[in-house]
Amino acid sequence: MGAKKKLLQVQEAFQLAQKRHQNHAKLVVALKSTYAQLDDKEGFIEKFIHFLKYAMIIYRREPAVEQVINFAARFVTSFYQMEKEDGSEEGEEDNLLLNNVFKFLLESHEANSHAVRFRTCQLVNKILGNMPENAEIDDDLFDKINEAMLIRLKDKFPSVRIQAVLALSRLQDPKDENCPVVNIYSTLLENDSNSEVRRAVLSCIAPSERTLPKIVGRTMDVKEAVRKLAYEVLAEKVHMRALTIAQRVKLLQQGLNDRSDAVKEVMKKKLLQAWLQFTEGDVLELLHRLDVENCPEVAISVLNAMFSLSSLNDIVQNCKNLDSRKLIPLEDLTAENVLYWRCLCEYLKSKGEEGEVLLEQVLPEPAIYADYLLSYLQNMPVLSEEQKEDFNCFENLMTKEFIGQQLIVMIGCMDTMEEGGRKHLLVILQKILILPSTSAALIPPLVEKLLSIVKDEDRRIQVIAEIVSEVREPIVAVDQPVDPAEIRKRELKLAEIKVKLFEAKEALEECIALQDFNTASVLKEKITELEHTKNDLIKAGEQVEIKEMRVEKNDPDTLLKCLIMCYEVLKIMSLSKGIGPTINEIIQSLILQIDNIKIKLSALRAIFDQLMLFGIEPFKTRRGSDSQSESAHMRTEQDEEESETIEEEEETATVHNLLKLLSGFLDSEYSELRTEAAEGIAKLMFSGRLISAKLLSRLVLLWYNPVTEEDTRLRHCLGVFFPLFAYANRSNQECFEEAYLPTLKTLLNAPATSPLAEVDISNVSELLVDLTRPSGLKCQSKKSQDYQVQCELTVHDSLAVKICNEILADPTAPDVRIYAKALNALELSSSSTENLLVLLSEIQEKVEDRLCQRAIEKMQMKLTKDPNVGKNHSGRTEEIDLSERTQERDITLSENAVHCEEENNKDALHTPANEVKETAKLRSARSKTGKGQRKATEVRSVSRRKAGASVKRGLESGDQIPEPVPVSSSRPQRRAKTLALEKTRMNLSRLLDEEADK
Repeated sequence: MGAKKKLLQVQEAFQLAQKRHQNHAKLVVALKSTYAQLDDKEGFIEKFIHFLKYAMIIYRREPAVEQVINFAARFVTSFYQMEKEDGSEEGEEDNLLLNNVFKFLLESHEANSHAVRFRTCQLVNKILGNMPENAEIDDDLFDKINEAMLIRLKDKFPSVRIQAVLALSRLQDPKDENCPVVNIYSTLLENDSNSEVRRAVLSCIAPSERTLPKIVGRTMDVKEAVRKLAYEVLAEKVHMRALTIAQRVKLLQQGLNDRSDAVKEVMKKKLLQAWLQFTEGDVLELLHRLDVENCPEVAISVLNAMFSLSSLNDIVQNCKNLDSRKLIPLEDLTAENVLYWRCLCEYLKSKGEEGEVLLEQVLPEPAIYADYLLSYLQNMPVLSEEQKEDFNCFENLMTKEFIGQQLIVMIGCMDTMEEGGRKHLLVILQKILILPSTSAALIPPLVEKLLSIVKDEDRRIQVIAEIVSEVREPIVAVDQPVDPAEIRKRELKLAEIKVKLFEAKEALEECIALQDFNTASVLKEKITELEHTKNDLIKAGEQVEIKEMRVEKNDPDTLLKCLIMCYEVLKIMSLSKGIGPTINEIIQSLILQIDNIKIKLSALRAIFDQLMLFGIEPFKTRRGSDSQSESAHMRTEQDEEESETIEEEEETATVHNLLKLLSGFLDSEYSELRTEAAEGIAKLMFSGRLISAKLLSRLVLLWYNPVTEEDTRLRHCLGVFFPLFAYANRSNQECFEEAYLPTLKTLLNAPATSPLAEVDISNVSELLVDLTRPSGLKCQSKKSQDYQVQCELTVHDSLAVKICNEILADPTAPDVRIYAKALNALELSSSSTENLLVLLSEIQEKVEDRLCQRAIEKMQMKLTKDPNVGKNHSGRTEEIDLSERTQERDITLSENAVHCEEENNKDALHTPANEVKETAKLRSARSKTGKGQRKATEVRSVSRRKAGASVKRGLESGDQIPEPVPVSSSRPQRRAKTLALEKTRMNLSRLLDEEADK
């Protein structure tokens, strides 16, 4: 009867497979029965593939289509499973269907229709997925599937790539370093633009030493779903030990601070819980694996996340490290359990009244805790120089300091409203701060907690002042030297007592012999008294007199502690109240003791920042405003004028002293200070706060000085500053013009032992001439052009007259060749032609040097040949020359790279110091906002002949200086110099002194 039952046809099977509630297992068995009874196996396979094609041309994920695909994959793999289970010899024949289906799919994967490609990859994925774990396929078939799916991984449709990724998951070999599947998985994971493809790769890629960094990297993916899956993969597939401590910390830091709440939840409920299972639920062991000493903030986030998953009562009950005093025994303190204790207290305190009640179960009274803290901190080790070099000793100290910091922070969780406990805690904190064993790392939290207890600001300053005084001048026991006269006096008295003692003993013997017992009794008492006196004198001679006295300590550790205390006070002081005399005196006394290069650098930066933001105002001497306001109505006009004059003189002196101090660092033997000073002065000049041709000259000399050959940062800074500053405004070029002759004279007069004697003076002259070219200002704003037109004479016109007068001053000097060469490089306007021709004629008569005469003749011909040789014509010629040289040396500054505000004569604002002396001027903060700033024109390149090291970066500052464009130029090689720095310093300082004496 069963044999005569109607066989299930292929078409009917495909139609039934589309139904939602159809049992595919029964359908597969029925169709297999049909296949087994048919003799024409190939015909069955053709029909099967034919009806499968109907589903493969549909791209949409219709339920009916998905049902057919699942059925087809299940039916094909059922033969493989039967073959393995039965072990029959008919396996090869039954495997015919599997091979034919794979052959069809591999032929279809390159179809034009993306639907066919999608369904092909999907079928390959499902067929391979339905095979048992120990399944084996033919090597040729394996290679063909692998090759086809690797091609499909580059398909333009993301859905096709996803199915190809899923299909290849069982073909990867993580142990093979050259596995193509793993390689392309890694590439797709980092580079595929579709987030769903990246998610598919994440779900399929096998974690290994090579792929683990790629998986960890996806925790920073732009898509929330990818980041979430990455953490899930790490929680489910990666053991905690496979990750380094740095990777664990990074994962926790990113995950717990992720912008997505879903990612945070995965971190809390999956990854953290998985890691906790690896440590068998031991939270302290988990913290130990996270290195809490170096990353306490991450450990705190982890603990808070864990606390949030449990009730408050459970958290408190799980805290089993406390003894009956609610304290962790000192010998049991570790970095992990003290951090856990601290986080628990802070978490409970943040939960309001309910948490406050439970907090009393894990935290003692303030007085008890204060004594506990003192007992721990007073036993902190103080390492010697040898111990500091021992890593184990140093590591032990760092651990103890970390524990101490956590114990100090816990003071903030305590209730200090009760006066007795608060006073005791305050006394203990002061005592700890005075302890010599208290390290500088513990000072900030100690002072912070101390100041949080003391509310009154004046009282705070008084307490800190007392502590600083005790730390700076502790009471020390000192051996008091004994006066020799005292020693002699004591010896004489001791000798006298010995004589009396001897006489008394003799008298006692005589009385005993005469049986005068009354007298003998008196003598015996006298002898006893003399013996006591004798013994006291001997002891007094043996004991060294010790006297207690205060000894001032100026070692770096002590000064650092005191400075940190002052910093913590200043940090919370009211700005309106200002710095009082007490704290100011303490700071002054501390700073005067410091001679450290790092501190000087920091102070120098701070001064320049203050000058950049506020000008000279912060450095002026402040007068008593109260006394001034009281007597304001009594002043006369004459008194006001006198007061203004005094203020101007004081401001002038302040500016001069400040500039003298700052420029002095340009000659420092320390390259860091020299660089910082040069960069700061350059910033002040560029922003318009400072105008000084003398300082500009010093910067040029510093740039050329062979001593700064190795100082790359200084060379880069000045190399960018010079062209940007010069081409920003005409007044800046006038500053360079004024610095031209002093700079060259300094080089010409440099002694043979000075490093400046090796500088190519002609090269310096060419640089200064190029920086003062009027053509550099050609593309400025209209106002700037009008200003230049009104002035008629250009900067080069004025410079030409100065150079001519310098030549006439000493026509026989060897430097006239340099000046003559410079004259030929100038861009002159028609306004100066007549006067220059007169001067050139006079020079021609007096100069005897043939090369100089030829240069002057050339200049005369140039001026005579074209009377209208204006700045436009000359500028064009020079621009062409500059352009050619720039192309040769590839030295360019991009046009329109710099924009500053324009400055005209009427806009230039100077301090009173500018009106009194022609010295370097600092612009006050009271100046109008737009003053002192300039708008730059198109920045031109420096000539290839100009000196200077390659300029690759701009000024490193917080002000709004335009970002420089790389400039490079060549200069002659110079050998390094080690001598004559002192003489160079004298030469440079002379310029500033001359300026002050004018």
